[in-house]
Amino acid sequence: MHILTAIISIIAAYGWGDWRNWKKYHASLLFFALGNMIYNFYTANYFLWRMDADPFSNHSVTETIYTFIVFPATGLLFLSNFPKTMIKQILHTLQWIAIYGIWEYIFTLTGHIDYQYGWTLGWSIVFLFVMFPLLKLHETRPLLTYVLSGFVAIFVLWWFKVPIHLPVEERFH
Repeated sequence: MHILTAIISIIAAYGWGDWRNWKKYHASLLFFALGNMIYNFYTANYFLWRMDADPFSNHSVTETIYTFIVFPATGLLFLSNFPKTMIKQILHTLQWIAIYGIWEYIFTLTGHIDYQYGWTLGWSIVFLFVMFPLLKLHETRPLLTYVLSGFVAIFVLWWFKVPIHLPVEERFH
């Protein structure tokens, strides 16, 4: 299912993404990938949600596919087709929230995603309402976006009581 998601994302991005101007979106696509990598780093032993790997794969490969294929491809589609007028921008953002939400709902039905520690599909939808506007904001105000994303990450870590183990200085004798 995750490989299929990657294939569909590549085909859609190839057909409807603005590849000629990919450099315009490059930093924001890296921001998108970085967010997923940070999530996986901080929750490695306390996943709030976890993609169940496809056959012949594992969790690391699945997350690599999302980090470097699915999220950049869909991010390019979201950003490069962003409309000019406010009402169309809102509808565009809602469309992408619906796409991601429905896709995740299908994953819940087919057992391709697991939730733990109080995270639910509802929390994922709430997160999407934050994620897509931040992705768009990153194009024009990247520093502000990093600060806001930091606050969102701290809130999620705190709300869901994700244990953060600070490194202890190793002493050599």
